[in-house]
Amino acid sequence: MRTRLVLAASALLAAACGESSSSPAWFREEAQARGLVFAQRSGHDAEYWMPEIMGGGAALFDMEDDGDLDAYLVQSGDLHPEASDAVRANALFANDGRGHFQDVSAGSGAEDPRYGMGVACGDADGDGDTDLFVTNVGRDTLLVNQASARFADETVARGLEHQGWSTSACFFDADRDGDLDLFIARYLEWSRAGELTCMDALGRPDYCSPKNYKTPARDFLYRNEGGGRFLDVSRASGVWSEPGTGLGVAAGDLDGDGWQDVFVANDGMPNHLWQNQRDGRFANVAMLSGCGTDANGLPKAGMGVLLSDLDDDLDLDVLVCNLRGESDSFYRNDGGYFSDRTAAVALGAVTKPFTRFGLALGDFDQDGRRDLYLANGRVERPAGDAPSDPYAEPNLVLRGLDGGAFAEVKPRGGTRELALATSRAVAQGDVDGDGALDLLLVNRDGPAQLLMNTVAPRGNAVTLRVREKSGADALGAELVLELGSRRVRRDVGATFGYLSSHDPRVHVGLGTHTELAGVRVRWTDGVEERFGPFVAGSCRELRRGQGTPP
Repeated sequence: MRTRLVLAASALLAAACGESSSSPAWFREEAQARGLVFAQRSGHDAEYWMPEIMGGGAALFDMEDDGDLDAYLVQSGDLHPEASDAVRANALFANDGRGHFQDVSAGSGAEDPRYGMGVACGDADGDGDTDLFVTNVGRDTLLVNQASARFADETVARGLEHQGWSTSACFFDADRDGDLDLFIARYLEWSRAGELTCMDALGRPDYCSPKNYKTPARDFLYRNEGGGRFLDVSRASGVWSEPGTGLGVAAGDLDGDGWQDVFVANDGMPNHLWQNQRDGRFANVAMLSGCGTDANGLPKAGMGVLLSDLDDDLDLDVLVCNLRGESDSFYRNDGGYFSDRTAAVALGAVTKPFTRFGLALGDFDQDGRRDLYLANGRVERPAGDAPSDPYAEPNLVLRGLDGGAFAEVKPRGGTRELALATSRAVAQGDVDGDGALDLLLVNRDGPAQLLMNTVAPRGNAVTLRVREKSGADALGAELVLELGSRRVRRDVGATFGYLSSHDPRVHVGLGTHTELAGVRVRWTDGVEERFGPFVAGSCRELRRGQGTPP
C-alpha cells in the first residue's frame, strides 16, 4: 500500500512540475522482477543516531569470473548491541548471465553481521579473484574470495583489524609494486554514549550536523606487503596528519606523474587531495592546488566524488556532490592545478535543490558523451508537512553535452514514474549483457532498485575488460581511446561515488561510429601497450603483455 501511495503522489508531483508521463524514460525499475530483493534498514527508532542517516552501500562485481555482474548489498541494521545478527546481515546475489539474480547469501561467508556502510572491490591477495572490503561502524571486514560464491572473513589474519566509523574505501596501487593497497575514509569519532541531541528549526528532534560533534576522524592507509597481508602505514605515510569528515574517496593520477593520488570529499570541511610523493609518503595539497574549497574559498558538504577526464583534455578532473543549498563542485584540472568550473558545465542550478550522495558516470545513451546519475536524499527534515519518508527526494539524470556541460533528462530521475526515496549508494554496470549500462541503487529504509537501461535509440558501444597477467582487473590503468577524430581518456576504476563499487570494465559509447580504432593502455607501473581496433558491439579483453608497443 505504501508503494502505491508514493507512486500516486509521485505522478501528481510530476504533473505539477510539467513532466509528461509519456516522455521517453531512460530506465525501468526491475529489482523484484529480476530476483534482487533487498531492503536497507537504518535501525532508526526513537533516537536520532548519526550513522542511521548515512547508509548503505552496493557493489556490482564479477565474483566468479564468468563474465556477468553479481551484486553485493550492505545492510546497516541496528546500532543497539543486543540486535540479532540476522537484522544486520549483508546480501550476496548471483547473476544467471541474463540479468536475473539468486540470493546466495546463506552460507556464503559474506553476510558480515556488523552495522554496515559501504563496500570496495579489488583483488586484495593477488590470486586474480575479486575480494570485498566492507566498511562498518565498528570493525571493518575483508572478505577474501574463495571461489564458488564463497568468501572468508580474513580481516584479522591479513592485518586490517581496527575500530571506528569508516565510510568509503578504495583499492589502488600506491607504490607501483603490482599489488593493491587500501585507503579507508573515516567520518567521525562517534559512539552511542557520546551521541548528541539536536533539534531542527521547528524544535523537533533530528539528525545533527557533523559540525556539532567536533570530532573529525583520521583516515587509514594500508600497504599491501604481498599476498594480501597489509601493514598500517597511516602515520608513516602522512595521511594520519590531518583529520577530516570523509565520505567519498577515489584514486587516480591527478598530477600526471605516473603515481596514484587519493581524493577525499569531506563533509563541511576542506577536501583532501593526498598527492603521492613517490617514496611512501603522501601530502595534502588540496588547498594549494585549488580543490579544497569552492571558488569563494568556502568548504562544502562533500559526499560522493569521482575522478575522470570530463573535458577531454587527457587529464583527470574532479567532481564532488554536495548538500542541499550547495551546488556540485566541478574542479577542472590544468596541469595538476584546479579551478572551480561548476557554473561553466551547468551543474549549479540543477543540483542545488537536492542533497546528493551517490554518483555514477556513464554513457547511458551511447552517443559518445558521458552522462551523470545523482542519487539524492536529505539529511534533515523539511520545515513543512512531510510524507512518510521526510528525507526522500527524487534522483537526477543529467545528459552529457558537447563542450562538457550537462542538461537534466526528463522525466526526472530517468524513470516513467517519479520515484521518491532517500537514496545513498549507486553502482553502475551492464547487468543483463545487452551492452548498455544499468544501475543498482540503495535506498535508506527502503527496497533496493535495479534500473535497467531502456534508452532508445542508443548509439553503438564497445566494452573493454582490462586485466593484469593474474587476471585481476587492472585498477588505475589509463586508457587513451581513438574515437573518430577524438582522443579521449578513460581510467579503469571500481570505487568512486559514495559507499559503492562499480563494474571496472570500461564502457565506451561510440555514437554512430562502428569501430574503436585503437587503445593505448598505460599500466600503473608506467609500461604502455597498444590494442585494437575493436568493432562496435563487442566486449573485448585487454590483458597485460598481449598488446603491441605503442
